[in-house]
Amino acid sequence: MTALLRIENLTRRYHADAPAALDNVSISLQAGEILGIVGESGSGKSTLARLITALDKPTSGTVFFENRQITAISDRQLRRMRRHFQMVFQDPYGSLDPRHNVGRIIGEPLHLEENAPRGKARRERIAALLEEVGMKPSDIDRYPHQFSGGQRQRIAIARALITRPKLLVADEPTSALDVTVQAQILKLLLTMRADHGVSILLITHNIAVVDEICDRVAVMRGGQIVEEGIVRDVLDNPHEAYTRRLVDAEPTLAELDRHRP
Repeated sequence: MTALLRIENLTRRYHADAPAALDNVSISLQAGEILGIVGESGSGKSTLARLITALDKPTSGTVFFENRQITAISDRQLRRMRRHFQMVFQDPYGSLDPRHNVGRIIGEPLHLEENAPRGKARRERIAALLEEVGMKPSDIDRYPHQFSGGQRQRIAIARALITRPKLLVADEPTSALDVTVQAQILKLLLTMRADHGVSILLITHNIAVVDEICDRVAVMRGGQIVEEGIVRDVLDNPHEAYTRRLVDAEPTLAELDRHRP
């Protein structure tokens, strides 16, 4: 089976005399799969996310999307491909322009489509997606500051899904939320995978989040992948001491919820 996303020997150096932020990373993601990338701060997770979504360029190595090398295509070709891979960022408020209403925010990626809907059809598509992510169609005319953190993250997910992408890269999408809202957002991601067949690359420092929704996991340390495999295999029987420390240090979402004040 051809992987939806394939990364080969990806390296990113920001300074020649400093350690690589990403060091010779290779990994793949199948269609419909949720792959968790887990590690402590500074392990290279967000650098990897930015390279995959072509928000940054690697020092060396290659990213293939649907067997097409996106690290060596023109800006015009890349723009045409962007509708197929979208990103959800960590901060659900900072990633939304406070000057724009929800309808404009969610509809913004539609410029990537050649025959994007306009007028009434555009508004109806945005309103329908709002309902899908658990919001009200009437929220289309409201502004980010009028919503809670969890609601803003739902808006961010709706924006990422508006072009019907094949890949969603979620960079710490729940870390700014309390545990109850975290669980709601993770359930929403699972629903989007089930309803739309979208593949998800989930960047997180939280083992509990990986355990909750991921099929496979890759553990990062110092810009490298030190362990990867099926989630249950890795979490139940980690081969690396670093992975074991991550597992032992992290309570489950259920445990966090039980101790929530």
